[in-house]
Amino acid sequence: MLTQWISGNEVFVELALEWDGLVDSAMTATPFQTLAYQKAWWTHLGPGELHTVVVRDEQHHLCAIACFFLFEGMLHFNGCVEETDYLDLISPAEQAVVAWESVFDLLEDADFPAWRGLNLCNVPDASPSRSILSGIASNRGYHFKTEVQEVCPVISLPDTFDQYLLSLDKKQRHEIRRKMRRAAAASADLYVTGATDDLAAAVDEFLRLLQLSTAEKEDWLNEGRRTMFHEVAAAAHKEENLQLLFLRRNGQNAAALYNFDYNDRIWVYNSGFDIVQFGHLSPGVVLTAGAIEMAIEAGRETFDFLRGGEEYKYRFGAQNTLIHHLQLEPPDRHRE
Repeated sequence: MLTQWISGNEVFVELALEWDGLVDSAMTATPFQTLAYQKAWWTHLGPGELHTVVVRDEQHHLCAIACFFLFEGMLHFNGCVEETDYLDLISPAEQAVVAWESVFDLLEDADFPAWRGLNLCNVPDASPSRSILSGIASNRGYHFKTEVQEVCPVISLPDTFDQYLLSLDKKQRHEIRRKMRRAAAASADLYVTGATDDLAAAVDEFLRLLQLSTAEKEDWLNEGRRTMFHEVAAAAHKEENLQLLFLRRNGQNAAALYNFDYNDRIWVYNSGFDIVQFGHLSPGVVLTAGAIEMAIEAGRETFDFLRGGEEYKYRFGAQNTLIHHLQLEPPDRHRE
């Protein structure tokens, strides 16, 4: 294997034509590994220094991208932790072992910037990286620690919406049907942002609803995150991977979902609701149920609520998957 170390954001230019093709075949292929997301997060929210290890085979085909930022002596996956839901080495599963070994060969090179450990967040339960890194740590004498970081509740979607409703308990099934009927009777309906819409205006409207949802979200939405939402939306819209949904009534927006439609899965990235004006319509329930119905009609396999164990996700029938936090530390801290 051939390894290359690229310092700074030039990596997003240098690998622009290859990056997303590798993501499509990666062991963890999510919207958060895409070039647009990785670039936007680093540009507007990333701390420290960006360092990327690129691995190619002998024919110079791209095999792996390990995009880290170095902050206070620790290497983290670019995107870690708050805004991003899944992270990993970008590599096909069948090449992951040799790719990770190649990454560590370069990280341990004397010319690489000094670091004292790896602090890797949001690694999916199914990722081979968990066992691979445990083995690497054992072979190279690192201290390795892994712990469950958080849950990511998901729904495995059936063939029809009726089948989905029947999978829920009787009370929840009744509540969803009742609230959807009430919203329809009040002339509230779903609107999907399309190709001819003003996308920037639609994202601004979503962000307005996000801020109305809770005081925590209002404080969380700083200028960097606002800009990132716009840039990621524009890139996903261009690739036809964005699903920006609104629940509207009489020309006013009651609720919004900022989703990704990627890899046969709907990824519910964030949401916003005007509870004060439209709370009587249960806009969050109606919009989420409508999004699930759309996903089933489109033939998607999974509806992913992403990180967080909020109770409402389980009322929709979601089951937990896990993400993990991995830590590796050299035994003699020789990289300090």
